[in-house]
Amino acid sequence: MARLTDANVALARQIISRYPRSRSALVPLLHLAQEQDGWLTDDAMAHIGELLGLEPAEVLGTASFYEMFKREAVGTYLVNICTDIACHLNGGQQLLEHAQETLGVRSGGTTDDGKITLEDVQCIAACTEAPCLQINYRYRYKVTHAALDQLVGDLRAGRLVGEVPPHGTVATVRQQIPAERWAGTGIAAQAEVDERFRA
Repeated sequence: MARLTDANVALARQIISRYPRSRSALVPLLHLAQEQDGWLTDDAMAHIGELLGLEPAEVLGTASFYEMFKREAVGTYLVNICTDIACHLNGGQQLLEHAQETLGVRSGGTTDDGKITLEDVQCIAACTEAPCLQINYRYRYKVTHAALDQLVGDLRAGRLVGEVPPHGTVATVRQQIPAERWAGTGIAAQAEVDERFRA
């Protein structure tokens, strides 16, 4: 169970400084912690609470509300197969069953090698492209059984490393905002953040 690394604490402070109220940085910091470990550890959530001056229950309440935050370890790759109405009508349920057979795990399970976690999800907002899935929230459309087999083979062989980062990585480029462009925060807000971190 890891707290945020020193580098991520520095990044967290930078993220917090962008907001007029520090608690507004909670979701970005949860993403940062999940990127660090692949899931949200209790220690990382406690650390985030300390950085933001929030009670552990407030951090847990937000983390448990959003499906994308995982409270248990998942595979390097999280494969979400949609079985909502459009995907269901276009073979989503059969695709899920094929994935379960191919991977040797039920929905919610992780392969023995720890590489792939499979989930059955509802609506991933790509109904016109059904059946669809996401790998670490990167989309694949009109997925056939053969395409799924190819995808699983590529993931296991490491052929998609540059295209699909490990679970928890939201973006591969960090947003940088010059201080003069901070919306509604400004120098006074930065001074308040700096003072909080000195305390």
